[in-house]
Amino acid sequence: MSTPMKRARRANLVIGAVLVGLLLLVAIVDLVYTPYGPLDVDIHTRYAAPSWHHWFGTDEFGRDVLSRIMAGAAVSFTVSICSVLFALLAGTSIGVVCGYASGWCDRIASLLIDSLMAFPGLLLALGIMTVVGPSKWGVVLALGLAYTPSVSRIARGAALSLRERDFVVASRTMGNSGVWTLVRHVLPHCVAPLLVFSTSLFGSALLAESALSFLGLGVPAPEPTWGGMLADGRTAIEQAIWLVLFPGASISIALFGINLFGDGVRDLLDPRMKGVM
Repeated sequence: MSTPMKRARRANLVIGAVLVGLLLLVAIVDLVYTPYGPLDVDIHTRYAAPSWHHWFGTDEFGRDVLSRIMAGAAVSFTVSICSVLFALLAGTSIGVVCGYASGWCDRIASLLIDSLMAFPGLLLALGIMTVVGPSKWGVVLALGLAYTPSVSRIARGAALSLRERDFVVASRTMGNSGVWTLVRHVLPHCVAPLLVFSTSLFGSALLAESALSFLGLGVPAPEPTWGGMLADGRTAIEQAIWLVLFPGASISIALFGINLFGDGVRDLLDPRMKGVM
């Protein structure tokens, strides 16, 4: 691979990591400090334009938009990270076990996974949310279950490709149990593809959480979320465009950074991207 291309791929990783790191820092700072209370109402400053007192302006209740975006970052990142972790744990467990065991277990699991993947992830999450009701952990459960089939499919494919590798066959020949072989030799080699996939899954989860909140099925009010702020601000977009501009920009920057970071991680872990013959 040429040097300019290597630099470009390294730049993707660095820029993505910086953007995601800054947003994570904002989410962490929200736990200890915000310029104003995210839920503090001040009717005397309704629809105040961005100024030195309110950098991102205020909404229809006089609440500081910057403080609410900081609080929304914490909510979005918490829900997205927990959803991805849930999907990774459940999907990896199902996929690796079924792929390694093969036989009727693998056929049944493959049938269920293919059936669930016939539904778009957001549509499946919407169906789950109508059952469990809008709540933060309800969104985590819905998104985690919606993304579990995708993770299971990748883990199953990796386990199938490793099942007949020499080091796995040697482990079984030495008399090691199937659980030991699975945990010690198969599972570690599934980490790289799952890690690459989890970065793109994180962006999808963040976007899905914003979409559910926008539709009123996500984290319920008055807790601020970026999607909920977009939904509230669309009725006053002509009077106060900053109510949709700043939450929308936050979502866009987060997705841009996550995608760049995911591309950089993929290039770093995929040996085909390193110019190895």
